[in-house]
Amino acid sequence: MKILDPPAVRRWARLAADALGQARTEIDALNVFPVADGDTGTNLHLTMLSAAEAVESLPDDVDAAVVWQTLSYGALVGARGNSGVIVSQALRGLAEVLKDGADLRAGLLRASVLAREAVARPVEGTVLSVLESAARAVQEFEGDLPEVARQAAGEARAALRRTTEQLDVLARSGVVDAGGAGAAIVLETLAEVICGSSAGHHEVPAPTHRVSPMTEVGAGYEVMYLLEADDDAVAGLREELDAMGESLVVIGGDGLWNVHVHVPEAGPAVEAGIRAGRPHRIRITYLAESAHRGGAGRGVVAVAAGDGIAALFEESGAVVVRRAPGTRPALPAVLAAIRQAGSEVAVLPNDDGVRAVAVAAAQIAREDGVTVSVLPTKATVQGLAALAVHDPLRRFDDDVVAMTDAAGHTRYGHVTVADRAAFTSAGVCGPGDVLGMIDGDVAVIGDSVEGVAGVVVDRMLAGGGELVTLVTGAQAPEGLAGRLEGHLGRTRPDVDLVVYDGEQGGYPLLIGVE
Repeated sequence: MKILDPPAVRRWARLAADALGQARTEIDALNVFPVADGDTGTNLHLTMLSAAEAVESLPDDVDAAVVWQTLSYGALVGARGNSGVIVSQALRGLAEVLKDGADLRAGLLRASVLAREAVARPVEGTVLSVLESAARAVQEFEGDLPEVARQAAGEARAALRRTTEQLDVLARSGVVDAGGAGAAIVLETLAEVICGSSAGHHEVPAPTHRVSPMTEVGAGYEVMYLLEADDDAVAGLREELDAMGESLVVIGGDGLWNVHVHVPEAGPAVEAGIRAGRPHRIRITYLAESAHRGGAGRGVVAVAAGDGIAALFEESGAVVVRRAPGTRPALPAVLAAIRQAGSEVAVLPNDDGVRAVAVAAAQIAREDGVTVSVLPTKATVQGLAALAVHDPLRRFDDDVVAMTDAAGHTRYGHVTVADRAAFTSAGVCGPGDVLGMIDGDVAVIGDSVEGVAGVVVDRMLAGGGELVTLVTGAQAPEGLAGRLEGHLGRTRPDVDLVVYDGEQGGYPLLIGVE
């Protein structure tokens, strides 16, 4: 390959995003500078993923300049965290030079220069050092494009190892710089695309001893926002934010900027942006709280009424709030779970009666800087469907939309036994009658759990469906799930079936149809 043509740029963006996604947990574990909030790997992945998705949305016939500009824009608007913003600026430097087919050496030098200029107070032993070393290593290097790319990637890896010697906090913690590790992967994947090879897994140096994040983090806030403003106004904003806090990085141009800063109080940093222009996509993270959570950036809280159901949610990575059937969890318990889950949290109430408690807890958590969305899950099976599509690497808003959509496309039903006489939408029931519920209403009254369950499943599938989920409860008749599986095998062999032992009380069977 002699040039980085549009297809190569697309391949590189996707390969780099995927490689960072695979390494994100290992990079998160290295994260002790500038604050030990354990999210650098996640932030770098999300930044590169935004760039990859931007170029992949373009038509196939666009020219190189458009692809490079789109890559730069995608990284700018999707940049997350201190290192993500810096790497975004490096991508902008590459784009400025390589969009016209210029030499990779010049592109790497421009990337290093722009990245360093974006940081108000550059520190050696960081991602800046890795980018600069890679660029310098190839300026006088004689070789073709593949050789230059391999040389830059090799020097990035060597510079990464040297970061421990350059920055005291890294030496004390026994780690290399997390941002530098991500930058090395970005340059290694670039070399792989140019050379037509693939390394598969990219090694991330593990800590040599246990890292204690809380020793490096003080109280304060990470403030990020996109800003529409003139260049002159941004120059003044830089000075104001630099005096206000630290870890200041401002990147962008042509009227659109990405601002990142760590400050004691978030309000003044946002107000400064308002004076300079129009800030939007404002993100505020309480740093000490983030470190206390072990760096959890994205999380899910699920309310569960049964040990088996709780285990299902926990196995999928959710923080679980347990409740007894027919009761609501305490607000402090839901609030504590939200704070434990992360800085961006989706809450699955899984019951209409629980939603009010979840909303109240979310409102309190937002005052602490946590981004919280309470999803409209009215039943356990909807919560399971939502969690099945949860992707912590996706943008939070997009993830919430996907989870809400999955829950909304899941009809829910359950089988229970009446404890008293009552008028229902299906007629009068007496104590001991078996009730089949569909979407919250009584649809069937019968005398056996199995018989009513079969009717409920058939009615729910009459409106369409490809997947049936059965969650058996503590009072489910032995062999119930197996007999229903046989029934579906005879009547709807086209439908897939999943069975869980939920151990819930009150409801012998929960049913979901997607």
